[in-house]
Amino acid sequence: MKRFVVRLAIAGFLVMTGWVLAKAQQSQPDFEIVVSAPAGKTTVECRRGCGLSWFERGLNPKASTMKTFDFGCTSGDRCASGVIGGWLER
Repeated sequence: MKRFVVRLAIAGFLVMTGWVLAKAQQSQPDFEIVVSAPAGKTTVECRRGCGLSWFERGLNPKASTMKTFDFGCTSGDRCASGVIGGWLER
């Protein structure tokens, strides 16, 4: 009986460790879109099966994905390029 309890405790520990390690990983984008646009507003749209989020400085865990993403600037002839991450909806 003692051997069974030890094995059960080890199995539980391994399952819990795997769950904690998997939960700690952040979801990385399935694709990235780089936009270089003229001054003013540019709209990037995901027509179906994906979501977009700003990804210039890395993944923000509090950000949510959206279908339409507005990108723009008001200075100069062109905006600096920006990186938008995309996730496929499953």
